[in-house]
Parts: sequence; C-alpha cells; structure tokens
Amino acid sequence: MSVKIYAEYLGDDIVELTHAPSGNKIKTDLPIDNGGRGRTFSPTDLVACALASCILTIMAKIAAKENINLKGSSIEVEKIMSKDVPRRISSFKGVIKLPTIDHLKKEKIMNAINTCPVTKSLHPDIKIEFIEKN
Repeated sequence: MSVKIYAEYLGDDIVELTHAPSGNKIKTDLPIDNGGRGRTFSPTDLVACALASCILTIMAKIAAKENINLKGSSIEVEKIMSKDVPRRISSFKGVIKLPTIDHLKKEKIMNAINTCPVTKSLHPDIKIEFIEKN
C-alpha cells in the first residue's frame, strides 16, 4: 500500500504537508536549536509523533484481541538530537501510562514498542527506551 503526502514550502521556514487521501494538513517549522523559531512541529518532531502514535495504535490492536479497554492510555515521548554531525535523532525516551491490567496482558501490550512499523523503520542506532507507569 502506498500513500502520497504533498509538501509545499510556504516561506518563512514553514512547510505545509497534505495527506492526499484525506486532505488533512499539518505544518512544520525549523526548530529553535537549528536556527528556526519553533512555532510548530519540526520534521524530526513528527518522527517522535509517529513513534508514539504507532505504539499506541498497535497497543490498541493487541488490547482489542485481549478484550482490554485502553481508552485514556497515553505516551509522553522525548526526542533527543545528537550533538554530532550530521544532525540526527539519537534517541527517544518516554513514559507509557496504561490502565491497571494483568501482568501477562501488559507484557503483550508493551511488546508493541518493538513491533510497531515506525520502530521497525528507524535506524538501529537510534535508542528507544520507554517505561510504563500506572
């Protein structure tokens, strides 16, 4: 399956992205630490968004099979940029909040961290560390 995304430079460091199938739009800006003003998500922020969203989505799929309601579950993710050249994401750290569920089912759900397509698409040098808190 393929999905087209259209990107248009609007000027002033802003890029507008359009999701072709739905027409939904988001904008990106240069981050402050790279000479921008950080008025909205940077392109690498969107990678962190994709990771968090993907993990929660896969968790929800697993939970549905286990008849577990994950509504209200959340992820806080921190994207850490490398200080080395070339500029790149070096790691993600995060906290996952889930409802109280039995240990074995929680293990299955937490496995989504390693099985989501975004995790599998990231370079193996990028460290991904999540802890779970109730």
